[in-house]
Amino acid sequence: MKKLLILTTALAGFAVQAHAAELTVMSWGGAYGGAQNEAHVKPWAAKTGNAAKMVDSDNPAQPIKAQVEAGNVTVDVASVEYADAIRLCDEGVLEKIDPATLPPGSDGTAAKDDFLPGAVTDCGVSTDVWANVYGYDTTKITGTVPTTAADFYDLTKFPGKRGLRKGAKGNLEFALIADGVAPADVYKTLSTKEGVDRAFKKLDTIKKDVVWWEAGAQPPQLLADGEVVMTTAYNGRLFNAAVAEGKPFQIVWDGQVYENEMYVIPKGAPNMDMAKDFIAYATSTDGLRAQAQNISYGPSRKSSMKEKLIFKDGKTEMAPNLPTAEANMKNSLLSDFQFWVDHDAELNERFNAWLAAN
Repeated sequence: MKKLLILTTALAGFAVQAHAAELTVMSWGGAYGGAQNEAHVKPWAAKTGNAAKMVDSDNPAQPIKAQVEAGNVTVDVASVEYADAIRLCDEGVLEKIDPATLPPGSDGTAAKDDFLPGAVTDCGVSTDVWANVYGYDTTKITGTVPTTAADFYDLTKFPGKRGLRKGAKGNLEFALIADGVAPADVYKTLSTKEGVDRAFKKLDTIKKDVVWWEAGAQPPQLLADGEVVMTTAYNGRLFNAAVAEGKPFQIVWDGQVYENEMYVIPKGAPNMDMAKDFIAYATSTDGLRAQAQNISYGPSRKSSMKEKLIFKDGKTEMAPNLPTAEANMKNSLLSDFQFWVDHDAELNERFNAWLAAN
């Protein structure tokens, strides 16, 4: 009887422990993390009966790499930028994801044909196409308004503080576009010392007037508080502030730098099977549609765009507000992930030195 009691107690403890398994998804917080939580985390948990939670980071690539290197992984799925997904995969930080495990589109199209080109990599699956854009407060700038990348850098025509993300990626490309470099020539230019010098020289023209931001939630707040007259930002953050919160913000699409965001699994994730199932669910036709109805980032599956997308407010059509809308792509640049895999360390080292210099 005592042995049976011990065995029963042990099995009960195991059942409780198994039931206590909880999927942890790390994203960027703010409106973006909220969109993924509403579109992916909560409905996946409800469908499967598994516990799941969202945790925030200013840049999930950094903590998951630290966790893997320390051998103490607590995150199962992370949302990272495309270049980071490639780099961390090459470094052995991420688990491989078999494309065959991804569901077909709602119209029966195989996943490999349904996803946009480049949206599925060895270690990552795209959740959306997002863009680095800039915006301004329409109550602060009236009459003549900014419409081009060059206007962002024009302190004479549009005096006042500017908000920029603290880092080389995105800023160097945008600076060159503002300086007259055609998007098609940006990375060719940045691949030379003269081109990098040119980008930093352009940044020099506004350096004293820049307020640097690091978290995606900061730019809309900087605008709302009047700390800057215009700021770069993730397009979905500005959209959410304008449409969901009623802020008088206008997005300028000229010079947008766009790329895929990726779900990845850190090497040694504690709930591997759950992580793979979650990614398959989240990046399905319906999963990507659901996210696009919560924030204005473009779905990376063709089948997700076959029906009209309406924002969660029930009235705002999403298509014109997506980075991939034809009108928004006129002077745009696809971020070159391979360029940043190869040059991220050296360019950020130079950026930090430039930032510290008087």
